[in-house]
Amino acid sequence: MVTQGTAAQVFEAVSDGTRRAILDLLRRQEEMPAGAIAARFPVSRPAVSRHLRVLRGAGLVTEKRVAQERRYSLAPAPLGHIDRWLSAYRVHWAARLHDLKRYVEKGEGRR
Repeated sequence: MVTQGTAAQVFEAVSDGTRRAILDLLRRQEEMPAGAIAARFPVSRPAVSRHLRVLRGAGLVTEKRVAQERRYSLAPAPLGHIDRWLSAYRVHWAARLHDLKRYVEKGEGRR
């Protein structure tokens, strides 16, 4: 069963640099075994396992068991929480950039 995490879980999950790096890694791969993911990071396998558990709890990765192996894939849908939060800031910055463009084109900044 795939669950989608709450907004708080998603924000917490991506607040850690290692977890963001794991998401970036999985973005480039269709799926990866846990051992191959752990081999890419300078932290212990149990630490990577904990990071994967947080990502799984937020719904950002899915886990599939194949024989003795656990394989992980990116599940980007919960990132929509972050995208929706950022949308207000995109509007804000677009307006500020428009104001700056208008200011520069008028030459008001010249002496």
